[in-house]
Amino acid sequence: MPERGERRRRLGAVRLVIARCSVDYAGRLSAHLPLATRLLMVKSDGSLLVHSDGGSYKPLNWMSPPCTITMGDPSDEQAEAGIAEVWKVTQKKTDDVLVVSIYEILHDSAHDLGIDPGLQKDGVEAHLQKLMAEQIDVLGEGHTLVRREYMTAIGPVDILARDAQGGAVAVEIKRRGDIDGVEQLTRYLELMNRDPHLKPVAGVFAAQEIKPQARTLAEDRGIRCLLLDYDAMRGLDDSDSRLF
Repeated sequence: MPERGERRRRLGAVRLVIARCSVDYAGRLSAHLPLATRLLMVKSDGSLLVHSDGGSYKPLNWMSPPCTITMGDPSDEQAEAGIAEVWKVTQKKTDDVLVVSIYEILHDSAHDLGIDPGLQKDGVEAHLQKLMAEQIDVLGEGHTLVRREYMTAIGPVDILARDAQGGAVAVEIKRRGDIDGVEQLTRYLELMNRDPHLKPVAGVFAAQEIKPQARTLAEDRGIRCLLLDYDAMRGLDDSDSRLF
């Protein structure tokens, strides 16, 4: 049971809170965000994301499910410092803790978004994913498939595989590979490398065509680029017998 002054987060809705707050993360890494106005997003899957007005889509800090969020009153010492409410988020698998100290709430709303149908890939990308799962050796000798559509807190990565040494490999598949696709895979890798059962996770950006800027960004981040021959994978073209 929650202690006096504590309350569990209500499930079933996405809660958006704009607040003056500070944030502390303790676990495998420690981090502190000093007092500032931020957007706190509490999702119905139990995750919490802390956003600022900068940084585009990327949160300043977050806690992925499965986790427990407790929202309670501050201690006397915290109240004297101006803290009005304390949120404590505990990761169930790792015992990492994210503590949000709220000084003032400027906006608070909850919205039921319903069931999302998920990202619908175009026909070629969906087929490329299916073909790669069936021909996982295109990644290299000794690779094995773990599963397609491996779910993370921010969406599914197309392919999760293991290399010949047993290391985890996350693959994002595109028809045309651009910078947005590299950024998407980077976000997946950041989350997956927090999981002690997976890390270290290597990244592969696979596409029929990869733009030079995307290749440069991927290689700078240690992500391997892989060109896919759609016709050859479908058995319509024997690339080994080409004259040119």
